[in-house]
Amino acid sequence: MNEPTSAEEYVASFPVEVQDTLRSLRDTIYAAIPDATETIRYAMPAVMVNDHYVVHYAAWKHHIGLYPIPPLPAELEAEVAPLRSTKDTVRLAHGTPIPTDLIKRLLLHLVALRKVETKIAPVSRL
Repeated sequence: MNEPTSAEEYVASFPVEVQDTLRSLRDTIYAAIPDATETIRYAMPAVMVNDHYVVHYAAWKHHIGLYPIPPLPAELEAEVAPLRSTKDTVRLAHGTPIPTDLIKRLLLHLVALRKVETKIAPVSRL
């Protein structure tokens, strides 16, 4: 397959059940960061705000990976830890609900960490 040119093309290249999980993740992303856009970087979708990346995601046989996820504040890291597969990856298994609240908080932390200006309200508790 040729490299996709859009996130929608990327999503459409997978079986329906994987597409459903990817779309659920994308819904969560846009709920957390309404002014986010997506582009393709490194052959996978990248979530962007004001031309700065926030996170990349990619679908695999058994999961969707979020990259790169740096070490997080202790409380958030404790919640993310069961989803970690390596030091900079979070895995969301196909067929399981997206932990939307946790992913939203993770994304908001990444926006703040990368010092990306966005229209979202500041988060008091991560």
